Amino acid sequence: KLQKRMRKITMIVLHCSGVRPDVHQDISVVDEYHRSKGWKGVGYHEYVRRDGTVQHGRPMWEAGAHVVGHNKYSIGICYEGGLNSAGKAEDTRTPEQVRALRQLVEQYHAYFPQAVIVGHHNLNPLKDCPCFDAVREYSDLQPKP
Repeated sequence: KLQKRMRKITMIVLHCSGVRPDVHQDISVVDEYHRSKGWKGVGYHEYVRRDGTVQHGRPMWEAGAHVVGHNKYSIGICYEGGLNSAGKAEDTRTPEQVRALRQLVEQYHAYFPQAVIVGHHNLNPLKDCPCFDAVREYSDLQPKP
């Protein structure tokens, strides 16, 4: 039986999809957009809808396409939203998304306890994504020195 070879994961990276509250975008829309950029499909490993539903993207053993220079060693988790109704960057997570994201981060942390949890903007300061401080929000799960 062929086993998939697991990658070494050093980071869990949080993202937002960058859409306004009135835009409903499931993972198939993200997949289509990423393919239009010439990628191999959706670049995230997990995608969280506004109602807290988790949609699975790339398998965790496969490198994502979500943060330039860091895909080989990271897991990408994205939530639907990140813009307010005026189109400005804002933490628009619903309570359901906050719970689902916490659950996902905890699950990945259990697999990869040494992985640092960051937001996309921590790796690329030109980005507002994920529009909240992931390092602080998940400080209880960060690797201990």
